Amino acid sequence: MTDISFYHLTVRPLEWALPKLLERTLDGGNRALIMVSSTERMNSLNALLWTYEPNSWLPHGVEKDGNAVEHPIWLTTRDENPNGANFLFLTDGAASAKVAEFARVFELLDGRDEGAVRAARGHWKTYMEAGYDLSYWQQDDRGRWVKAK
Repeated sequence: MTDISFYHLTVRPLEWALPKLLERTLDGGNRALIMVSSTERMNSLNALLWTYEPNSWLPHGVEKDGNAVEHPIWLTTRDENPNGANFLFLTDGAASAKVAEFARVFELLDGRDEGAVRAARGHWKTYMEAGYDLSYWQQDDRGRWVKAK
């Protein structure tokens, strides 16, 4: 059964948290699909993943790059899995009808956006009713992840 984790961003933004989670994903031998809500956001994250740290590199692509299967990280606005990812990252309110096809799903939400928090609560309820394993992570005052009990 798919493990679904909610990551509540309260101190550091998505632009800081996502690359760190993707590094761990690749280090574990996994592939990632990142769903975003708009082309503009996808382009922004695409640029970020090339430049977020001077000595880091996250191999990734978007539709215009082609050859999705060659990219361990794929960014998209569509509910698809062209790179055969086993980890799904949902950002900016993006939702997928295919969560069961992934080993792990990360719901990243901006805790300063009440609409995002409301939407995440709705997703939590839907996932719980469907019987998924759920966990909730929140940033502490230094931006580190702490799992809620």
